[in-house]
Amino acid sequence: MKNDAISAIPGPLFDVPFEGSARAADLIARIQEFLFGELAALARTQGIDHEHGADRQLLQQVWKRSHALGFYGMTLPAAMGGLELPVLDQVLIKEAIYASGSPFAPHVLGELSGPPRVGALVRHATPHQLAQFIAPVAQADKAICFALTEAEAGSDAGALQTRALRDGEDFVLDGRKRFISGAPFADYAVLMASTARDPAQREITAFFVDLKSPGVRVESGYKTMAGQSHTGDIVLEACRVPAANQIGEQGRGLALALGRITVNRLLHCPAMLGLAQLALRDARDYARQRRQFGRAIGEFQAIQHQLADMATELSAARALMLGTARQIDAGSDARAQAAMAKLFCSEAAFRVADRAVQIHGGEGIVQGRRVEFLFRMLRMYRVLTGTSEIQRNTIAQELLRA
Repeated sequence: MKNDAISAIPGPLFDVPFEGSARAADLIARIQEFLFGELAALARTQGIDHEHGADRQLLQQVWKRSHALGFYGMTLPAAMGGLELPVLDQVLIKEAIYASGSPFAPHVLGELSGPPRVGALVRHATPHQLAQFIAPVAQADKAICFALTEAEAGSDAGALQTRALRDGEDFVLDGRKRFISGAPFADYAVLMASTARDPAQREITAFFVDLKSPGVRVESGYKTMAGQSHTGDIVLEACRVPAANQIGEQGRGLALALGRITVNRLLHCPAMLGLAQLALRDARDYARQRRQFGRAIGEFQAIQHQLADMATELSAARALMLGTARQIDAGSDARAQAAMAKLFCSEAAFRVADRAVQIHGGEGIVQGRRVEFLFRMLRMYRVLTGTSEIQRNTIAQELLRA
């Protein structure tokens, strides 16, 4: 893919002091060495880029290597090998990973299918569940996805139609989960289903589901705007799940799913801003080299103003993200602030990508250009993990409640 070289660490867009801890700075340096060394070479030799994803076997190789280097499980509790980093350090590390431009960026920490999917559930898991489901994921031996969304249950997460009815020592599950990230290469799912006998009643319970069990299959014959097949549907037809796989109390599944929503909303922001940094860098570099009317287009004020607006919005979004991380680390609830960060970062990052395409002109709308991929990817973030409209609802509710 053009503009997709990841063989050298890019310089900073601006010379700003690092705001994280010394441990975070060391981790970023070591992760960048991994990204721009081993993983860049792997991407080149295997033909992996943003449009052509790796298969499960290759991804497992990346997960295992990341785990060996101490990166893969860093978000887990210390008892399971995690580092228990403050949120500020987490967002800075994740931002650096995505700003690398590596097609393996979502896999270094296992965001699609690894420890971040189960970290918040550890304190609710039984010893049996820790041993059978969580430990293999933490060790990069197995992959897991989080299955909540359905065709009729997105923003209204409680409107699930997937049913889980008790039958002796099992629950029998029927339903279909939609748009589940990481499902095509997952072994297990943390899956939400209604355990109410009355379909009109809302009683959501969480389960560990083995995706290799009879009566369950993953359908992944479609692609999102991002291009790769990282997303799939989970179809359950009379799938028997042992009652021992129930996570926490019956009817408390939605509370478990939303228990870390503030932190999770914030932790999507560094991915968006890392990608937006790529878009700004590509636009700046293209403006320096593209010549029209006898000079580089970066000499024209119209292009300069677009670059200035991109840099300003990116800096403002980043300041909001880092400020919210500090609030959470200080013990603040920060529910409204995290929603503001997710709203503003996703909208601002997309505007950066949109201007980057404009600066590239005809080259910007050609598939294969990184800036065209970034435009599609950053458009998705305005929908993923809570739409902009849902964030506005949360902000308004918190404001009116104050």
